[in-house]
Amino acid sequence: MIPVYNYGDEVRVIRNLRNDGSFPGVDKGQLLVRRGETGHVRNLGTFLQDQIIYTVHFIQADIQVGCREEELIPASEPWVNSRYENRDKVMAALALSLRGEVIVPLDTLGEVFKVLSDEDAVRYHVQFPGHLLIVPEAALKPFNPIEERTHAT
Repeated sequence: MIPVYNYGDEVRVIRNLRNDGSFPGVDKGQLLVRRGETGHVRNLGTFLQDQIIYTVHFIQADIQVGCREEELIPASEPWVNSRYENRDKVMAALALSLRGEVIVPLDTLGEVFKVLSDEDAVRYHVQFPGHLLIVPEAALKPFNPIEERTHAT
């Protein structure tokens, strides 16, 4: 195993980091670091003798978190921020169709399953009732439960 990053390297985390139960004083599943945040490698270790774990100090959150190599990219690489994150509730900002048939009507509630980003755009795997679709960011709007209750009455 040859490490990609060394002590002091600035890196960016590419997915949300949640407590897997190994971070003391924080509930399991609680968000520790949002995707896109940068930090510096403080230490290198191994897990099960086949994975390199990088201890990264995220300055903005002022915490140190162990990260696997596939969760990191160099901070200097291009990055496109996303409006939504995994588990966010969203609504269809327009009717979504497949082969000319509307399968997700306007304002249908969905949940972000995965964030897909490249250098130009952000897309999402969104679970709508009966459909898991890849949807561009422009086709989604935030879910506002207060606004939703107002429309329902």
